[in-house]
Amino acid sequence: MRFLLTLIFMLLPMLASAVEFDENTRSLPLGRATLVFEDPSGTATIEDVSSPEGAAKFRALDTGSLNAGYSRSAFWLKVQLTYRPTNPVASADWLLELAYPPMDHVDLYLASDTAQPSLTWKTGDMLPFQSRQIKQNNYLFDLNLKANESKTAYVRVESHGSVQAPLNLWASHAYIEEQPSRLYILGMIYGVLAVMLVYNLFIYLSVRDTSYLYYILYITCFGLYQVSVNGAGIEFLWPDDPWWANTSTTFLIAAAILFASQFARKFLQTPRLGFWMDGPLWLMMACSAGIMVLSLTTDYGIALRLVTALVLIFTPIILLIGIAAWLKGRRVARYFIFAWSAFLIGGVINATMLLGHLPNNFWTMYASQIGSVVEVALLSLALADRINTMRERQAQIMAQSSKDLEKLNQQLAVSNRLKDEFLATLTHELRTPMNGVIGSLELMQMDGAEDDIELYRQTAADSAQNMMGIVNGILTLTELQAGRISVQHEAFSLRHLLFQVRSAFEPLARSKALTLSIELDENLPDSLQGDALKLRQCLDCLMDNAVKFTKAGSIRIRVNGQCTDSQHVRLLVDVIDTGIGFSRLDEETLYANFYQVDGSMTREYGGLGIGLAICRQLIELQGGRLSHQSEPGTGSQFRLSLDVVRAKEGKSAVI
Repeated sequence: MRFLLTLIFMLLPMLASAVEFDENTRSLPLGRATLVFEDPSGTATIEDVSSPEGAAKFRALDTGSLNAGYSRSAFWLKVQLTYRPTNPVASADWLLELAYPPMDHVDLYLASDTAQPSLTWKTGDMLPFQSRQIKQNNYLFDLNLKANESKTAYVRVESHGSVQAPLNLWASHAYIEEQPSRLYILGMIYGVLAVMLVYNLFIYLSVRDTSYLYYILYITCFGLYQVSVNGAGIEFLWPDDPWWANTSTTFLIAAAILFASQFARKFLQTPRLGFWMDGPLWLMMACSAGIMVLSLTTDYGIALRLVTALVLIFTPIILLIGIAAWLKGRRVARYFIFAWSAFLIGGVINATMLLGHLPNNFWTMYASQIGSVVEVALLSLALADRINTMRERQAQIMAQSSKDLEKLNQQLAVSNRLKDEFLATLTHELRTPMNGVIGSLELMQMDGAEDDIELYRQTAADSAQNMMGIVNGILTLTELQAGRISVQHEAFSLRHLLFQVRSAFEPLARSKALTLSIELDENLPDSLQGDALKLRQCLDCLMDNAVKFTKAGSIRIRVNGQCTDSQHVRLLVDVIDTGIGFSRLDEETLYANFYQVDGSMTREYGGLGIGLAICRQLIELQGGRLSHQSEPGTGSQFRLSLDVVRAKEGKSAVI
């Protein structure tokens, strides 16, 4: 029984690592199906790890990929792959990818059901680029799997730098199809760096500012560092020099910190701000120079650990210096802060991944490159800002002045046009009731029946009343413009106010065969306190327009609201008609003084175009709001929204 349990315990890791796939599979991340064995001494052989005793030492990965940070141990990765196509005649080529270019040693052993594991390929960036089975920056191996065949892959990795081993299974055609997107991203990164380099080189040649020179050197070193760490360096620049392929990573990032510190000193003028700001940059430059020497003379793994720590210290320090410079009045420091903030975020994410505290994926792998692109672009803007600030400010002032002048001219033209239309409309509107008065008086002087004289007298009175309404409207508008109207707070009856409005407009509505109705929420209190006269004037304006522009149908006054508390009431009064309506207009246009939808003298409807302007100003004077909805041919709805107060007990209503 004990032997059986031991055997099951030894077989569990093997069962956990099995991965089955078919011809429809494009790619598979293998991290969750991978078993790992850490060999601190680095002396274990394939025979040791493939034996039953060695198999028991493997453990399942609890992350998407192996991320051991800066470890000197050798690591064995084990994964069992089974190709089971649904179509027996289907064929496909399968690739195993280790997607981390800066790996010193990568050895692949393959074992099948009928054969013991044997060394299939040996590569790594400590060997020439020609040692790779497939010439790519990442490590790719041909699995040569046939239908219904199972193979167990053992991958041994070892590095003086950070140990990262993200394993992926690819169909060869899928890998080829996915490469353009990765190349586009890298191309954009390198392209931005190249453009910034050439751009600032030309500026330096023109202005001879040493800030640009140090910035150019910084971009060059950092760009070459990215080329090196992404595997493009050993693929295209130094394929036969593995020593420099590893050394260049540390050397170039240290050089980038050196020139970035010097650039910050010149750009922010830290010597003028005090030693407490300039001293840390000198210290960073000294440390960078020391690491550059160590990377050329000692094990690059030691220098790599030191430069990673320096990056984690350097970035927040230079960011704090930028903030201090900004607080001391250095305007260009704001670009500097944003730029190094982007680099700080990307650098910390990448460095934390290299230390083994974050998983290895696309974003953590390329975080520093993405952050550096943003940083380089913002620093270039900062440099250009020093030259273009005054010119841009002058151009902005001139452009704004031109826009303001053009806007004022447009407003003046519109105002003059509206005033001209208003004067013409006023003349026409006053002439009509005046003719009624004069004509009625002339007819009254002639002999006629008593009924005819009474009709003439009524016509004259109505015409005079219309003329007085026009004069009152103009007077109200001028008083509103002059600020001479104030709000009165007195008790009034809501129902009596609505009764007065209905009594005033019901004869006009009946003469046009229109139905006039009032819908009142019975839950609303009747005794309120506010300016009833101005509320009545607003309703008169809206009702006058509703009757005027409605040929058939109905006009409704709908009164709703809610009690916000024991004293305050939110009153909502809607005037709804089935008239001609109008097209969608913004509030500034519709409620403008003298505005009319139809401004011609031969228009069918009268009016001066000041009713809505008066209504809006009156309701806003009381702290309310006027809004509208309308569609041509279907009618209009205007809403008065006003906060009023319950009248105290014992106060009598004014109206």
